[in-house]
Amino acid sequence: MYKRLMGVALAMTAMIGIAQAQETKTLGVSIPAADHGWTAGVVYHANRVAELLMKEHPGLNVVVKTSPDPASQANALQDLEVQGIDALVILPTDPDPLVNAIKEVKGKGTFVSIVDRAPSVNDNSVRDLYVAGNNPALGRVAGEYIKENTPDAEVVIIRGLPIPIDQERQDGFDKGIEGSNVKVLDRQFGNWNRDDAFKVMQDFLTKYPKIDVVWCQDDDMAVGVLQAIEQAGRSDIQYIIGGAGSKDMIKKVMDGDKMVPVNVLYPPSMVGTAMELTAAAIYDAVPVHGTYTLDATLITPENAEGYYFPDSPF
Repeated sequence: MYKRLMGVALAMTAMIGIAQAQETKTLGVSIPAADHGWTAGVVYHANRVAELLMKEHPGLNVVVKTSPDPASQANALQDLEVQGIDALVILPTDPDPLVNAIKEVKGKGTFVSIVDRAPSVNDNSVRDLYVAGNNPALGRVAGEYIKENTPDAEVVIIRGLPIPIDQERQDGFDKGIEGSNVKVLDRQFGNWNRDDAFKVMQDFLTKYPKIDVVWCQDDDMAVGVLQAIEQAGRSDIQYIIGGAGSKDMIKKVMDGDKMVPVNVLYPPSMVGTAMELTAAAIYDAVPVHGTYTLDATLITPENAEGYYFPDSPF
């Protein structure tokens, strides 16, 4: 479904760009450096869609810059301003420290799209467009799957970091299991890191002689969880549910892996969606101001192929 939607977006921008193909425009894209799997996927999809957009619009130049921290990203925004961009797509490393830098870009009449990580002030003063995944639904969809398939399960949870989107996911999960006999044995932070999640899962396995299901908020952490389970030789755990839609986890779903029957989408490709919509905006395709929230799709063996990007690093 996602690939089909992207195809429709490309067709739309192509048709509108025919008459304006030679009009020179510059789209700046500022994203975090690839410091873990999900951000590596962001970098991959940003570069992938940049190539597609420049083919569709011969007059369009897309400049992608990666930054490891807010200070570096603020400098990257200044560099893009010097180049004279018509639009900016930014996935902030940390949004609040970058608010003033983003406002400065927008204050010059530049169309600004923010992706995923919204600042505390997320209104028309800092952006024209906001594209993000659905954090509450990421947790709720996982909880509902467990509720439907293992309604009496004893579950351990590996959270991400103690930040608002983690709490949104956790609250969504709790809502998803309401009305069932699902029992949460423990919840610990794995910092969206496979090594940390491995250690947390080792502790869970030592502490609890019986665990039915593991929910972890991120596919990087799911890798560590599976390693810990395999190393311990535990056979009581029925399955795990991760989140994000990494190619490795989607491949497991496609192959019918009993330990990974489903996954919940929180795609790094959302940066590409924002780039498509932003290109449409600067070429006067459609009014795209506002907020676009992507579905937290449940990935199953039936639909997994549509979300599988084998060349992606994530």
